[in-house]
This record gives sequence, C-alpha cells and structure tokens, in this order.
Amino acid sequence: MKAKLVLIGNGMAGGKLLEEIVATCADLYDITVFGNEPYGNYNRIMLSPLLAGDKTLDDIMINHRQWYTDHDIQLHAGKEKAIVKIDRARQQVIAADGSITPYHRLVIATGSQPFILPVEGAHLEGVISFRDIADVEKMITTAQSHRRAIVIGGGLLGLEAAMGLTTRGMQVTVVHNHDIPLNRQLDAQAGMLLKHELASRGLSFKLNASTHKIIGDEQGRVTAIQFDDGSKIETDLIVMAVGIRPNIELAKSSGVYCEKGIIVNDTLQTYDPRIYALGECIEHRGDTFGLVAPLYDQAKVLVNHLSEHGIARYQTLPTATKLKVTGIHLFSMGKFLESQHCETLIFQDDAQNIYKKLVIENETLVGVVLYGDTKEGAFYSELIDQHTNIKHIRPYLMFGRGLCDEMSITLGSPSPDASSSDTSTLDAASSIPHRTRPPIEQRSITVEKPKVVDCPKTLTVTGSA
Repeated sequence: MKAKLVLIGNGMAGGKLLEEIVATCADLYDITVFGNEPYGNYNRIMLSPLLAGDKTLDDIMINHRQWYTDHDIQLHAGKEKAIVKIDRARQQVIAADGSITPYHRLVIATGSQPFILPVEGAHLEGVISFRDIADVEKMITTAQSHRRAIVIGGGLLGLEAAMGLTTRGMQVTVVHNHDIPLNRQLDAQAGMLLKHELASRGLSFKLNASTHKIIGDEQGRVTAIQFDDGSKIETDLIVMAVGIRPNIELAKSSGVYCEKGIIVNDTLQTYDPRIYALGECIEHRGDTFGLVAPLYDQAKVLVNHLSEHGIARYQTLPTATKLKVTGIHLFSMGKFLESQHCETLIFQDDAQNIYKKLVIENETLVGVVLYGDTKEGAFYSELIDQHTNIKHIRPYLMFGRGLCDEMSITLGSPSPDASSSDTSTLDAASSIPHRTRPPIEQRSITVEKPKVVDCPKTLTVTGSA
C-alpha cells in the first residue's frame, strides 16, 4: 500500500517538488495537491512578461491540469479547496469546503503574502499587489480605461510592474524610499545608470519618499497618494510591491513551530517529523527566501528524503539577480558593497553604457555587479559559489572566462576551469567544476591607461573592450 503524501501549495516550489517526485519516487506515494488558484502550476516569475503582453497565460503554464491526471496526482484547485486546518493528531487536513484528506507525510509550500503598507487608504479599490494572475488581470483591465499609475517599491518586482504598465500605455511613477532603484542589488553607480535608462523609457520616479496616506473618492476608489513631505500625486491605480512575508498562518495555527517562517532543519523537516516545508514560507538557519533558485534547490533536497535516500542537506548559496525588462541587462550577486577588508575592481565605458564591478576579499571573488554587459555573469557566479582562489587570474578577471583561461595556459597556471586529475574530488580553493562551453574566441582588447582613484584598494578602469 502506498503512503499518502499531501502537498499544500501548488506554486513554483510545490510544482518543482512534484516534478522531482514523478522523476524519482512516484511509486511510493498516493499524492494529493491543494492549490488556492484555479490553475495548474504556472511560472510566477513570468507574470511581468504576461503583464507587458510578451507572454500569454498558456505560455507561462508549467504543468496544465492534464499533467496531474497523467501522473495520477489528485489536484484540488481553487479557493473552496484551500486548506484551512491541519489536524496533526489525526494526520489529516481540512479544506474550506469541509472535505477531509488524511496523510502519512505532509508538505507545506504555502509561499508568501505581499506586504501591504499599513497606511490610511490601503484597502481602497484600485490599490493592489503584484503577486498572481488575478493581480495581472486587474492591472490589464485598469490600463484599458485609466491612464495614471503609481508603483510603490523600486525593487525587482516593482520595476517590472512599472515597465509592464508603461507598455500598456499608462503614465507610471515609481515611488521608492531610497535614492536609487534596486538599492539592495546594485551600488550607487549601477543604480543611477538603471534609473536613467528607465526614465528614457517613460518612467517617472519619486525617490527618498515615504507614503503618508492614500486618498480616495466617495465611491471608495483611489484618486491620489500623499507623502510625508506633504506632496501629492494623482493616480488611478496603486500597485504595492514593497516586499513579501512568509505565509505561515496555517502552519502557526496548527501548532507547527514558526518564527519569521516555518522553521525547518537541513532536510526541510519541521519540528513535527511527519511534516516538511519548502519555499517562501520557510525559515532555514535564519534565512527566508524570495527567489526561485533556492526553492528549486530545496525541492531536490526534500525529494531525496521522501524517496528514502536521506543523505542530502540544504545549504543556502548566493543567488544572482536579473531584471526581466527587455533590453536592460544587469546582473548582481554576492557582497557588492565595499568594506575595509575588500578590494574593488571597476570597469566603466560611458559610451557603451557598460559598468562592471568586482569585489575581492582574501583572493576570492565575493561580489559582482554587471550593467550593460552581463555575458560573464555565469563565470563570476561559479567563482563565487566555489570560493575559487583567483590570485593567478586576477589581472585578467575583469575581462571574463576566455582571457582568464587563455592566460592561465600561457603562464602555466591552473585554469579556473580545470578539474582535478581525480574526477571524484575538487579543490575548491583553486578550481571550479568543468562545464561544456564554446571554444575560446580570439579577440583583441583595447583599454586606456588605468586610473587609480583615491579610494584605497579600489581600481577604476575606463575604456572600451
């Protein structure tokens, strides 16, 4: 007899887990899935292209309902099937319609909730978040009959929403509480480049601003936003994109231990040994999550234990940031802000609108910001992930993998892409795993004479490559 596995949450974390189960241990479980939205599993990070009109709803679907049927997975989708209680003593879950489903193993993947500013007028009609397909549909409908929009939040999600609404013909102002957009992912120089590029595409900005209240009309619809400095901007739509919070209400009310998120160990197991959790709802070693890469890593670890192998452990790794706006190329990863213990390399080409910044500490690359030219992002990501010693390639590091490999061969130094002669081991201090790539392209590089700026341990190079 198969064990009964119940999954609460049909988002990207839950969907990835199901794919891993189907590939490795589907014969061990009768699987039942509960999702709040009336769809199969869709790619939430493609909501921005959906808003902009670059993708259709069908384009962003990962697994349609038929996929669940084909793999003998019972899917309950829609608000009436949302789980409202976990009865841990009886090992069963209760849905909003009163139906009861037993489990031997339970996985909670309830994701996160958008944070709504606690200000007057936050619940007026026309004030929405940007979290799911329903939110996108509201924005598209509003754009068809109105022209002014405010997006509160200059992070990744806020900028993608703003550009999507601009594409739909709306006049959009981004309100942010910092002096540059993406201040958690970019330094000041890259942030200013991004701001100027977005402004050239029609976005307006109100920076270093704090929302005081939202104003509505007699019908209860938003008409304006007022700031702490007393200024106001009239608007027909406000999109709040000011962060997310782990959705822990169900787990917490059921006695599953939570702090910022549902507390899990390295195997994604909660304090109840029959209950696991993954995704944006969890807290692991003090960290919570909002990007897709760690969610997929968690799914692979969890399926290792559900398949009864029981050897994998989850470890949080640096995650790269990319902006999904057509024609804007940026990449950010690691500790990109300088400190007294680090060395900074900067390349800037104003004519090509290119900016690159590498942060080095103890002969390892610890942070990177790329704007305008992100082709070497994967190379730098590998160096950071593997804590590679870059001493022998440091003079060529700014120019990417090709030159680093070329000069390593010429100088007889270990290549940053070389594997150990024993393929079962890896010296992470001096090499990174081999990966298939195109042959090295022979190219000439012209760089103006480097300029050493006043800041200690900081090298700024201007020119073109």
